Amino acid sequence: MGRSRIPRPARLSEKLIQIRMTLQLSQNEMVQKMGLTGKLIREDISEFERDRRIPPLQVLLEYARAAGIYMDALVDDEMDLPTEIPCSPKHEGIKRKTTRRG
Repeated sequence: MGRSRIPRPARLSEKLIQIRMTLQLSQNEMVQKMGLTGKLIREDISEFERDRRIPPLQVLLEYARAAGIYMDALVDDEMDLPTEIPCSPKHEGIKRKTTRRG
């Protein structure tokens, strides 16, 4: 039996950009904010934001911590990020409104 690929979150790169821009950070500053200096470089952030690579779980966790959100809100395409970032207390995200196609 072969393995099929796990689907990628379609909106992940958009959310990563939204977090960084809302925090008003450069890509280098985002690396520093997440405490990943020496483990991640600006080019990695660029690759994640352009949807060329999926960040490792630890990086996603640090994005979520920087934004004050649960990881669900970051990786679930059915969730939107809150408008105010960083959140305190931690925010679970906003369930997207579904539109019915007829």
